[in-house]
Amino acid sequence: MNKIKISAVSYINTKPFIYGIEHSQILDKIDLSLDIPTDCAAKVIDGQVDMGLMPVAAFPLVPNGQLIGGYCIGSIGAVNSVFIFSKVPVEEIKSLRLDSHSRTSNHLSQVLMKFYWKQQIALTTDIDAETDAIVLIGDRTFGKKDQYAYAYDLGEEWMKFTGLPFLYAAWIANKAIPEDFIAEFNEALLFGLDHRKELLKELPEFERFDMEDYLMNKLNFELTAEKKQAMDLFLSYIERL
Repeated sequence: MNKIKISAVSYINTKPFIYGIEHSQILDKIDLSLDIPTDCAAKVIDGQVDMGLMPVAAFPLVPNGQLIGGYCIGSIGAVNSVFIFSKVPVEEIKSLRLDSHSRTSNHLSQVLMKFYWKQQIALTTDIDAETDAIVLIGDRTFGKKDQYAYAYDLGEEWMKFTGLPFLYAAWIANKAIPEDFIAEFNEALLFGLDHRKELLKELPEFERFDMEDYLMNKLNFELTAEKKQAMDLFLSYIERL
């Protein structure tokens, strides 16, 4: 069998999956690249890889897109790594700088601003622009909440808005993947999740950030029916932006 080409996000939230893959024989059956979310999505969309752990906002852009396996990057409430950081309360935000690394979190911030907080705002991706608030995701947010007057956890705010968990990234393929491979892949991912305590010993420490709480409690890795429902609802809101 030809090796299956896979792209995965390079953030710490993916480390349990990578740990499982690296401690499994499935590693010999794949070509694995680690990328930022936007690059991961582009590779799946363009067919450079067969599947990827990619932001769900890009799911409609994947030719023949299909969710693969039983695991994902999600949260049930606060996730502690996807934020709007702001100088002012949310009802006073008039300008927002988006995060160049993320499609899903940028869209989630816009969905919440428009449909939950009922705010009309100016958007920019210019890193030098002065704005009231910024979207920031992933490892770059660790320990940063105290540096801003206001920090809005987008997983928590989505749940307040909809009552649903949120699905940030899922394993998405652009072609049919053999069922026996998917079963073995799931086993590898589960191995990684089951060994998060061991993984924690290998990860760097961040000041003012509880890595164990993040990996064991804040992130939720099961691809449930509720998370799929949340994704469908989220994508329907994106169409109305």
